Amino acid sequence: MRGLKNKVAIVTGALGDIGYASAARLVEEGCRIAIFDNKDDEKGLAAKIDCPFHRVDISDETQVREAAARVLSQLGPASILVNCAAVFVLKSVDATPQDWQRSLSVNVMGTSLVTKHVVPHMETLGGGSIINFSSVSGFIGQGNVATYNATKFAVRGLAKCWALDLAPKNIRVNSICPGYVMTSSYEKGCKELGIDFEQSKRDALAIQLLQKIPAPDQIAAGVAFLASDDAAVMTGSDLVMDAGYLAK
Repeated sequence: MRGLKNKVAIVTGALGDIGYASAARLVEEGCRIAIFDNKDDEKGLAAKIDCPFHRVDISDETQVREAAARVLSQLGPASILVNCAAVFVLKSVDATPQDWQRSLSVNVMGTSLVTKHVVPHMETLGGGSIINFSSVSGFIGQGNVATYNATKFAVRGLAKCWALDLAPKNIRVNSICPGYVMTSSYEKGCKELGIDFEQSKRDALAIQLLQKIPAPDQIAAGVAFLASDDAAVMTGSDLVMDAGYLAK
């Protein structure tokens, strides 16, 4: 992709399957990456792609501020931010205040806090690209996952508002919206909802026009595109990568 060589990028939730694939793809494109995640990097994933790792709870502004400052000191200002971090709270009207707090504090507020502290990096560079991870779940209703879907609608909305607010600073903001992706989180979500994983995969294939469930690296290709100069005229947009889920 054009314009990615030597760019500094921050990827949140980068120890998860899609976040890590996104970080690895940006490294392949020549970026220098800082990985944010709230878990310890027990598998040494960051070292495998030669990236500094920062353990950060993005719902804690002090931790976010300090991590953003460390990136600035170690790598320089970031011109790319991939907001991939999310928690999967799968509840409906039965959700407790604690369920809502957990979901909103990471998926919405945490995304906002990281963006708040990385935008000044981009301002010093005269521009940048922010990529929010929404989902097909940010377009439609789905059974028994209101606490998750609501945040994905919100993340799409944030991208559109920020696109408006940050355009004068030459900062583009877009959403990437996967459908089913073959990840450990997908399998874990099935277990939490009492859904047979193999049956869920069969159901997913049946409703997606291409009859494919994308792999994380295929979603990462979309991240690289939105970060690059090839997407220079895109802001406030949704890049839907759902194998035709929403087309029906």
